[in-house]
Amino acid sequence: MTDEGFHRGRIDRRQTFGRIFRAWAGRLPDATRKDHELNSHERNPALVTMNSKKPLVRVIPPEDADHKGIINFFFELGMLKKTPRSGYQFLGSGKESVADHSYRVTMIGYSLARLSGIADPFKVVCLCLFHDVAEARTGDLNYVNKQYVRAYEREAIEDLAGTLPFGDDFRELMREYRAAETLEAKLAHDADQLDLILELKEQSDLGNTYAVKWIHHALKRLETNLGKEIAAEILETDFTDWWFEGHDHWWNRQDG
Repeated sequence: MTDEGFHRGRIDRRQTFGRIFRAWAGRLPDATRKDHELNSHERNPALVTMNSKKPLVRVIPPEDADHKGIINFFFELGMLKKTPRSGYQFLGSGKESVADHSYRVTMIGYSLARLSGIADPFKVVCLCLFHDVAEARTGDLNYVNKQYVRAYEREAIEDLAGTLPFGDDFRELMREYRAAETLEAKLAHDADQLDLILELKEQSDLGNTYAVKWIHHALKRLETNLGKEIAAEILETDFTDWWFEGHDHWWNRQDG
């Protein structure tokens, strides 16, 4: 296909999707359509904490909202589902995408924040969600790769932030995460390592003897006492316990 044909095809697809959207919008009830047609001055994009009315992050002025940049960002995030965590090729078993990893890291981070009793869960969740976003552009480099290849992560963060109406929030979150000085950042880092420890424990339970050696190094990277306590309990728990232990009655259940 020629470049001209490719671009013409893109334009045709955009026009087609535009017709589909307009047809869909035309079938909406009046109240629903009005909600979709609210002008930007009637919207409130402020994000607030769960327990406070005070915005945790800055409000985006309606005139600064760039939906094109946001939509491109959403597509870019899809790359994380296709980007493999590269360390598993050295471990010899297991696999996951960066998106797989980020999801559990976020759930672990939220849990650690609530267990701490003092950390801001919303901040920890944001740190976890964004901590590997740049890998949509740089890919995931394992510890061997990093001996020979440099990932321009700061440049990737800056280039992406420049396209987002909340780019300053993204920059600040990444600065806080890299500095690892606040309790929230330390918990986010521990969540990152705990997700790895969970995966390594599973691979160890399945018979990969090398996973234990990796766990040893991951444990050293934990920064909070809470993270270390959780890690110790992970190592005493079989990865099947959540569904196998104490559920003998499940196997005796007879349908019909």
